Amino acid sequence: MEKLLRELVERLQQAVGPNLQSVILYGSAAAGEYQPGFSDLNILCVVENLDLEALEQLSPVIAWWTKTGQPAPLVFPREELLRSADVFAIEMLDIRAAHRVLHGENLFATLQVPMHLHRIEVERELRLQLLRLRQRYLATPQNKKALLDLLAASISSTLTLFRHALLALGEPSAASRRAALEQLSRLLGFDPAAFHALLDLREGKRRVAELDPVALLRGYLGGLARVADEVDRRLG
Repeated sequence: MEKLLRELVERLQQAVGPNLQSVILYGSAAAGEYQPGFSDLNILCVVENLDLEALEQLSPVIAWWTKTGQPAPLVFPREELLRSADVFAIEMLDIRAAHRVLHGENLFATLQVPMHLHRIEVERELRLQLLRLRQRYLATPQNKKALLDLLAASISSTLTLFRHALLALGEPSAASRRAALEQLSRLLGFDPAAFHALLDLREGKRRVAELDPVALLRGYLGGLARVADEVDRRLG
């Protein structure tokens, strides 16, 4: 992982030179929750100017990076990033809370996020997560493997939203995804077992054969709907 990150920074520097302002690692790898095979190396790249020439210079580096199996970095012009905290409140709070500067300036040290807009984004993303899961299940209702893959792939983003739901509800910030899950399930009175089982699967503590995908979906959708409804009821 470290070798790959160093090579990325070197390639970015070679591609755009002094236009490169900052390269930041965020997400599970920066928060100490990186899980090989499941987690990504999430990168935010900040440049002074992002015109067509800069995009063309960056393109070969991004193409190489994605071929290593990683998601394409987020690339922002510096001033645009500083003005985007109002529309990307969840994302900016997450990066501010857990990031590692690989190169250049730490723009998140002083970044301000408007929390009244954060609450709106939290509810919207919870509702979207419900819609996506229901939609995917309707497309392949009899395929248990596809269902389990869907739930396992979505658990990380769902628990990120649960952590932000706690913030939106005025509760103390949780130290980990499991801690956020336990805190929110006690607060709102839903069973966290399905979420724990999927985390166990990702962490290699449970086997696929031990799990009932339909039962997991029932518990997962029930908990997710409970959180979305309560954020709306208390703060709407």
